[in-house]
This record gives sequence, structure tokens and C-alpha cells, in this order.
Amino acid sequence: MYYHIAVRIFFSCLMISLLPLSLEAQSRSLPAEPVEIGSTPQFVFDNYIVDNHYALKYKRETVERVFHAPQKHPANPLVAGEGGYVAVRRDPESGKFRMWYQTHTPRLDSKGKQKGSNYAIAYGESTDGLKWTLPQLDLYEWKGSRQNNIVWKGITDARASGPCLLDVPEAERKGYRYLMSYHTGGAGKGVNGIRVVGSQDGIHWDKSSDSLLAELHSDTLNSIVYDPVTAQYVMYCRAKHIYRTFSGAILDTGASRRVARMTGDSLWSEWTSEPQNILIPDALDADKQFHFFYGMPVRYHAGIFWGALWPFKMNTDIVTELAFSRDGIQFERLPGRPQLIALGEADSWDDGMVFGTDWVDVGDEWWFYYSAYDGPHGDPTSRQPGIGLATIKKERLISLHGPRGGGVVITRQLRWQGERLFLNADASQGEIKVRLSDAKRKVLKGFDYEDCVPLRTDSLRHEVKWNETSIAALQGQIIRLEIYLQDADLFTFQADTETTE
Repeated sequence: MYYHIAVRIFFSCLMISLLPLSLEAQSRSLPAEPVEIGSTPQFVFDNYIVDNHYALKYKRETVERVFHAPQKHPANPLVAGEGGYVAVRRDPESGKFRMWYQTHTPRLDSKGKQKGSNYAIAYGESTDGLKWTLPQLDLYEWKGSRQNNIVWKGITDARASGPCLLDVPEAERKGYRYLMSYHTGGAGKGVNGIRVVGSQDGIHWDKSSDSLLAELHSDTLNSIVYDPVTAQYVMYCRAKHIYRTFSGAILDTGASRRVARMTGDSLWSEWTSEPQNILIPDALDADKQFHFFYGMPVRYHAGIFWGALWPFKMNTDIVTELAFSRDGIQFERLPGRPQLIALGEADSWDDGMVFGTDWVDVGDEWWFYYSAYDGPHGDPTSRQPGIGLATIKKERLISLHGPRGGGVVITRQLRWQGERLFLNADASQGEIKVRLSDAKRKVLKGFDYEDCVPLRTDSLRHEVKWNETSIAALQGQIIRLEIYLQDADLFTFQADTETTE
């Protein structure tokens, strides 16, 4: 008897100890209801906040997920003949656009034969984000001269590639206004790898701050993001120390061009975790012979990790596709594999390789700057680089689209705390109405579809109103939103906790 009691106590304690972890795991993949949404925009396309959706004519129609690609700017390329991996930020005070990009020059042996490349990080700036100036800074020698726009060559002034500007909590910045991670090589054991450095002005980088994060030969853009849920830094890289570490046949070396993930608790000390592969090309990639991933810049926004994945066809095209995840580990890709930023048409400046990254908020738009080449990966001597721009309305990469016969999107249970309800939606070709119900889908009085003022325009911020009642009266209650879409696209909904003036 005592044995059985001891076993029950053991397993009870075990379940209690695992409970916080289980709840946390559930919160990343499936939220605990009622969901506390605060004032954060709620994306509907991945069904995290959506409990159900269906078409009224369910035999012939469906509510479908639709991808909306950013549109390339007609002024492209904004910067011609320059470019590698690119990062752009906008100064919140002056509004100036600032750009950091990888540049390289061939390294030749005594006989004039190319034996690799030298890499550095260059700088540009713009008042409108379209016309760029590449200032002569006289900071580093490059191509035999100091008349250039190079701002960083690494801890040993020998190599700096893959610049990634970091957005982290203020307490972690050590007083620096700008933080940048980069990759260096050829500097010796204990120095080579992924490093981070700080700057006050984005031009003069403080070598005394330069710290090694991971002694890892991941020769791509190694994107680092801060995960506010786990309070950790996450890096997306290549596990090249496991694969392609020695010469020989593919049977033994393996393929290193995959997306790996590793984590660290600090930006200023070496990480102890090991990278683990999380994204490997699948059958849909193989159909088009994209058997490799060159890298994946990632940004965290509104509870989602947004990845700009770079599928690679050996040894020609590199494209940019969208990947997304709630936990930063399990990434989903759209089944049709549409390109986030498409390759250019034949003989255009960006017809060979396109390296898209994250976006810059500009008014009501997201601006995606990208680097590109007019030739394939396997032809480094004749291809030319450039930097371009593609734009889209804010938070509008993927929608749920209601068919002509109408469809309904129903949220999970929400504990409502907002004064107002806003939708980012396009109803210019149809109509949107919203009704409110309780946890069991009983319609709340005064909040049915016939009580709702219909939406029939396109807006990033539709305010949903009802004829005789206000959603502010429901604060503290558990509700569901039941959103009727007739030939319309819904991107996000959002609670506004501020009252109108």
C-alpha cells in the first residue's frame, strides 16, 4: 500500500513541476482561453486566435488564406552596383533612413587568380528612403583607398559580413544606440564566428564592446531576435560545424545549407547552446530543385516570428519566401510557396538572386529593402549587385478571404478589455459585419449582424460599430467575435483601450 501511495505522490509532484512548462508550451502553439489580447494586433491567418471559419455555401466555397506579395518600387534599383545582405532602420527622431550592407571585393593570389573575397560593412543614408547617399567617411582602407563608405571591418579589421541590426530591451544595450551582429573569419580560434558590437551613431563602432556570441562558421546572415516570452535571444544560422566540416563525399559531410536555431541569455557573453536544424527542404522544394536554404532573417512582431526564407537552387537561383511561427521553432510555409519578393524578369537587375529581409514601418506601409544580383550564385565574377525596395500596406501579407456567398471567421474566447474594436480589412468589393457572442456562441443582445453598421471600404483601421450599443460596455466579459466576410479580406483585429476624445 505504501508503495502505491509513494508512486501516486511522485507522479503528482512530477505533474505539478511540469505544469508551468506545459502551460507555456500551450500558450505558444494554442492559447489558453479566455485569451487576453490587450491592444496587440491579432493576425487571423494562422488560426492561433481563430477557433473556426467556414463558408455559407460550404459545398462550393470556402474561407481561404490568401498571400499578398509586396510590390517592387518602380525606382529600383535604388542603389546600383553595390549591395550584399542589407539592414535598414529609420531614425525615430529625424526620420532619416539608414542602411548597413555587406560589400566585398575579390582577394587575389600572386598570379592574379581569385582566392576568395574580402568582406566589410558599408553605410548609406536617405531622407525619403528612395534616393540614397553613400558618404565618403575615410574610416577604413578598402580597395586601396580610404575614400569609401566602409564603417566596419570586424574585430581584427580583416573581415565583417552578414550585418544584422538588433532590436533588444533597453537594459541589454549597455547604453549603445545601435547594436549589430556580424560574422568574421580568418581571425583565429576563439575570435572567429558570430559577434556583436555597439555604436552610438551607427558609423563609429566601439571595438571595445565587440563580443563573441558563437564560435560558428555560419557564412550567411545570422539573424538574432529577442523572444519576449522566454526572455532569450534566438539566432537563426547554419550548423556548419556539424555538416560540411571536412572534405570528402556528400555521404560523409552532409549538407550545411539548412536553417538552424540556437539561443543565448546574453548579447555580451558566449552562448553555450548548440544549434539545431529546424527547417529542411521538403518535397515541394524538390519539385523545383530548391534543395538548400541559404539563410532566414527573422523578425518578431505581434506574437509571430516572421521569416524571410532563402531557398537555393544549386548553383543558380536564390529566392525569398515567407515562413512564420508562433514559438520560433515550428515554422509554417504557404503550400503554393509564393515568393515574398519575386525574382526579376530575365535580364533585369534582380533576375539571379534575391535576398529579402524584414521591413521598415513607413506610415501605413511596410517597406522591404532587399539585395539582389543579376546573375546566378555560381557566377561570382560577372554578376552585379543592387539594392531595391518592395512595399505593402501595414500587416497585410496574409488574409482570410470570405467568398462571394459569404463566410464567417469566429475567434476563440476573449476576455474583452477594449473601448473599441478595429479591423485591418479590405471590404471594397463586398461587405463585413461583426456580431458578438458568449463562450457558447449565444448572441449578445444588441450585437447581432443586423445591429452592426456594415463595412464596405478598404481601411487599415475600420472601427466596428453597432446601432444602439457599444463594445466598451462588455469590458471584463468573455466574448467571441463572429466576423462575416462577403467577398472581403480580413488581416487583423485589434482592441483599442483608449477612449475617444
